[in-house]
Amino acid sequence: MALPWLLLLAIGAVAAALRYGLIESSTIGQQCAAIRSPWWCTWRQGLVLGFLHNVYGIAALVAAAMSLLSRRLWLAWLAAALGVFALQLYCVESGALAWLVGCLRLLRAQANARMAPVEQHRQGQQQVHSQP
Repeated sequence: MALPWLLLLAIGAVAAALRYGLIESSTIGQQCAAIRSPWWCTWRQGLVLGFLHNVYGIAALVAAAMSLLSRRLWLAWLAAALGVFALQLYCVESGALAWLVGCLRLLRAQANARMAPVEQHRQGQQQVHSQP
């Protein structure tokens, strides 16, 4: 039950490492501005264009909407993971909404999984029989 939440923490750590280590680093920015830039500068440029055009936020919102419509556990986790990624990479509003929806759907799915065996026998125990 804790694995999805630990994976969300890992996604947040990777997104933070990308943001602070690759995007916001002034030395890396200077290296990529040089005439002969390293090969990974195209990946950095792609990340920057992604948050400039709100790609991460839109992807997170699409996953959140799909998780609400289909009620699948993996879609709820994907919405939360993309929301965390979008939050770290400057798509704050859409990332926060997707993260919230994904986490709430994930919590609800986990609660339903725990309650299913209890609810199964609850109806039979509430019936009153007049004769043994």
